Amino acid sequence: MVKKGDWVQIRTVVLKAEERTARLPEDTQKCDLVQWTKGFLQEESAEVGDDVTVVTAASRSVKGTLVDEKPHYTHDFGEFVPEIIQMEKQLKEIMFGGEQ
Repeated sequence: MVKKGDWVQIRTVVLKAEERTARLPEDTQKCDLVQWTKGFLQEESAEVGDDVTVVTAASRSVKGTLVDEKPHYTHDFGEFVPEIIQMEKQLKEIMFGGEQ
């Protein structure tokens, strides 16, 4: 259960697939144009899947379907690569004459 004022993410369909221009690639034409927006929930409470309104950091009011509470970035730069440590040592040696 999400409460009023919580940071959330909503999904809004801007254009349905059949409303999109024919100038797009065929596979893109088959997809809805979707907008993802983060903001502060305005309803007293809601659950994922409910239609809600949020106020964004730029003070815009946007309506959509609640998809996530407390959204955060989930990307990273991959697994540790031990060779990079050796590259760093070599680079410091070339540039500065040591590991300083």
